[in-house]
Amino acid sequence: MFGRIRSHLIRFARHQVGTVSYLNLVQEAELGLNLEISHEKSRLNELLAEISEQEFQAGRPILSCLVKVEGSKGQGDNFYKLCERLGLGEWRTLKQQEDFLKNMRKECRAFWQDNQNFEKYA
Repeated sequence: MFGRIRSHLIRFARHQVGTVSYLNLVQEAELGLNLEISHEKSRLNELLAEISEQEFQAGRPILSCLVKVEGSKGQGDNFYKLCERLGLGEWRTLKQQEDFLKNMRKECRAFWQDNQNFEKYA
């Protein structure tokens, strides 16, 4: 499941615009999770955090910046708390910075649209 999520988000970064919802991620990556069940939604959150931590530690953009939380303007608190754990700043401050998320998404797309990066790391 880890690999399917990562691969899907990389392809999404290369070929799509905007963001992907949790539901579309589950459906398009064929994860078989039911987001109505809290532990399955929590599992998806854990996987996204794990992928993001590994990507960040490897010097690559955080892929979960492309996953939008339904009903929010962009990301939920868990995303910003992850960024804080990674040393990017205090989560409440990051959440208030208008360009923080927009820049992350732009960097993520630019990184994965580069064919050399894609061939080397995908």
